Amino acid sequence: MKKIKALLKKYWTLLLAQTTVDEKVIEATQEVKRRAKRVKEELVDVKDELAEVIDQAGDVVDAAKGKKRRGRKPKK
Repeated sequence: MKKIKALLKKYWTLLLAQTTVDEKVIEATQEVKRRAKRVKEELVDVKDELAEVIDQAGDVVDAAKGKKRRGRKPKK
C-alpha cells in the first residue's frame, strides 16, 4: 500500500508540474495586487481633490455672504 501511495504521489506531483494552473493563479494574484495598489493611489488623489473642492466651496459661500474681498488696497 505504501508503494502505491508513493507512486500516486509521484505521478501527482509530475502532473502538477506540467499544468499551468499554478502559473495562472500566480498571474491573477499579481494582477489583483497591482490593481488594488492603483485603486489605493487613485483614492488618495480623489481625497486630495475633494479637499480642494471643499476649500473652494467655502470661498464661494464667503463671496455669497458679501464679505469684502481680501487683497491689495486700492490706490487713491
